[in-house]
Amino acid sequence: MSSFVQKDGALVWNRRGETVRLSAWGRNSIRVNATMEPELSEELWALLPEAKSRGAIRVAESEATITNGLTTARIGLDGRIGFLRSEGSETLLEEVAVPRALAHRPAREHSSLGGHLYRARARFAANPGERLYGLGQHQHGLFDLKGATVALEQENTEVSVPLLVSSRRYAFFWNNPAIGRVEIGTNGTTWHANKTRQLDYLVFAGRTPAELMREYCELTGFPPMMPEYAAGFWQSKLRYENQEELLSVAREYRRRGLPLSVIVVDFFHWTRMGDWRFDPVSWPDPAGMMKELARMGVEVMVSVWPTVSTNSDNFAHMRERNLLVRSERGSDAFLDITDTDSPGVGHVHFYDATSPEARAFVWEQVKKNYHDHGVKIFWLDASEPEIRPFDPDNLRYAIGNGEEVGCIYPMLHERGFYEGMLAAGQKEILNLCRSAWAGSQRYGAAVWSGDIDSTFAALRTQVVSGLNMAMSGIPWWTTDIGGFYGGSDDDPVFRELVVRWFQYAVFCPLFRLHGFRNSWDIKKGGPNEAWSFGEEAYGIIKEQLLLRERIKPYVLDQMRLAHASGAPAMRPLFFDFPDDPPSYEVGDEFMFGPDLLVAPVVEHRARERRVYLPEGESWRNAWTGEVAKGGSWREEPAPLERIPVFIRSRSKLDLRP
Repeated sequence: MSSFVQKDGALVWNRRGETVRLSAWGRNSIRVNATMEPELSEELWALLPEAKSRGAIRVAESEATITNGLTTARIGLDGRIGFLRSEGSETLLEEVAVPRALAHRPAREHSSLGGHLYRARARFAANPGERLYGLGQHQHGLFDLKGATVALEQENTEVSVPLLVSSRRYAFFWNNPAIGRVEIGTNGTTWHANKTRQLDYLVFAGRTPAELMREYCELTGFPPMMPEYAAGFWQSKLRYENQEELLSVAREYRRRGLPLSVIVVDFFHWTRMGDWRFDPVSWPDPAGMMKELARMGVEVMVSVWPTVSTNSDNFAHMRERNLLVRSERGSDAFLDITDTDSPGVGHVHFYDATSPEARAFVWEQVKKNYHDHGVKIFWLDASEPEIRPFDPDNLRYAIGNGEEVGCIYPMLHERGFYEGMLAAGQKEILNLCRSAWAGSQRYGAAVWSGDIDSTFAALRTQVVSGLNMAMSGIPWWTTDIGGFYGGSDDDPVFRELVVRWFQYAVFCPLFRLHGFRNSWDIKKGGPNEAWSFGEEAYGIIKEQLLLRERIKPYVLDQMRLAHASGAPAMRPLFFDFPDDPPSYEVGDEFMFGPDLLVAPVVEHRARERRVYLPEGESWRNAWTGEVAKGGSWREEPAPLERIPVFIRSRSKLDLRP
């Protein structure tokens, strides 16, 4: 009897209790599902159902293949799978067993944990000279991830999006929300799921990185078109304590003639966590506030946490209806934090974003108390969710144990808001999120890099984090300008840091100032406006605000491309120059759209820096107009007033006033 069967357009292999299914998805993708269970699960996780397609299957005596566009998968009698480029049959990636003396460990392992759950692994051979990018946003500071071990879990500043893009022009997508890790060794790559019902991954080839990004978005969803206001400057701090303070800041921006698109109402504006409404004492007239800001052309973003206090008006109903995350052991309260109604630390719960009923209930409160007043942007903070201590095995969601499904929480949280806003008639949707997973981009998730330190070291790390996030299919990304923790507005080092961060951030997809200044009181924060860092810094910062206004049409052009093709606005040099080998090594520069090359200054007191200009183009210095040939390194001046920026010489773009 043959080990290979064609079933419902897929290729199925079955031997020694394991069932493996290879099916075609998208234009060029092969999906692999493998389980020791009697039936394969049909769960899509991040995939869009319409992305499923039909491949060409060929069955021979000793092997079978399935071809979908540029990608072919070959499976032998032993069940081991290899992936090839359909054009020319170049081997891209192969599962590999691990020899152990007279025995061996197979490429795929399923270790039973009882019930229907398994600890699962999938091993692949390493390709010499290969470079790998993506996996979301992390603070390890690595550009090329070869040699790294990366956790597959969601935490503040650590965003897991399990997509790897190879310099060999294929991508690997681990379509599994389980907590785990990936070991990207020089002698092989191993993906681990701590608890899962089956293995689920996709491999797809492309001719360019741009083709790979398009394919990934066809599988998991394209981002919406970014609203026009979002391309401008966002003002935020921890925190504006009342309505009049926030309005006075917006009025001052207008008085100074400074551009302002969004201003933020951060946390503790509420009555209690889980009420999801303005405190009427500090925010007596939200609708009136919104109208005054609208006359200034300013949108309001309001911070919404997934936390629920036991004192909340909604707590009893949510507990009764099973709308809260539960524990497998002990208390169902997972975070200790000060709330508005208590001077000390209290215990709060989290709503269960994996429950459709819970998502609908939360949106009902948010709509009634914010959206109906005119709030159209939400800050989905602590959306990992922020569990302390970090013990996902102790969480019970509607769809499974925390270790089995924990990585998907932020994406489903974002889905609830997106679907609610859409149903309320909102046409343009963008929400700022501290976490994300595969598919978050289709729900209008703009991700920021979390509560990072206010240091030059942190700034260096954000440049790399943003580039790997771009190669993870999340095109809307930003940081806290100046960092979040530890900045003091009268510190000369910090003032220089803020200037350099503004110069970097003006070329990020979102341009947003935020931070926790001059205080360790969680409910307060010092001044954090454009004019808060001294006259010298203010003069330079003002120029960055005006520069962003000048390039807004260009920014919006890139966002239209992201919406249509999945191409991130901010991306590594190799995205536009895939045939230029040095472009795969440079992680401290980036392209902003196809015409701008940006080289941030990330060292204290640096007044020049080395810049690589990719081969195949001539480049025009954005500030002096000097033209230089590509394919070379240059020492470029970087006075405090500006960073090195180059424009493709064929472009008509001009950054000067």
